[in-house]
Amino acid sequence: MSLLSAIITLLLVMDPLGNVPLFIAALKGVPPERVRRVIVRELLIALLILIIFLFAGRALLTVMNISDEALNVGGGMILLLIAIQMIFPVDEHAGKTVPQDEPFIVPLAVPYTVGPSVLAAAMLLMSQDPQLWYRWLAAAVIAWAITAILLFYSANVASWIGEKGVVAMERLMGMILVFLAVQMLMTGIRDFFMM
Repeated sequence: MSLLSAIITLLLVMDPLGNVPLFIAALKGVPPERVRRVIVRELLIALLILIIFLFAGRALLTVMNISDEALNVGGGMILLLIAIQMIFPVDEHAGKTVPQDEPFIVPLAVPYTVGPSVLAAAMLLMSQDPQLWYRWLAAAVIAWAITAILLFYSANVASWIGEKGVVAMERLMGMILVFLAVQMLMTGIRDFFMM
């Protein structure tokens, strides 16, 4: 996988545009003068967690005796499920109350910015070619930076592209992610039968 395709994969899974309305809702109880500071803090925590999983993920897989083929198939299945949710969303926040105090780590850093799917994708990248760790680190940081910029200006982004624009972009990202997921599944299955 090239640097560009790794960035695109991580960016699609991070889904910054889909997280814009979630960030706005989670920050409603935060005083306006603290909103930007809270966003920066949460984004930096998310980056730290992403980097830890990027480098510690391989050791975790080794300890659990999970093969690269199983990771490819499992990762492809997870990405496919995420893509389907992006294309056919279910409002999982319906009926839930928005936190009224200042959020810390949950939900802005985890799971909104770097949820389980992002962490699994990072582990998958590193496990495919560990000697190219610098490429995967660059991809993670670049994808995070793009996500961070969009989420830092979440109120501006939401007003600029509108609710329908956010939905359309999320569905488009979901479609692209379907193709990536299917490719991962096919690669994992092919590698398993060639063992």
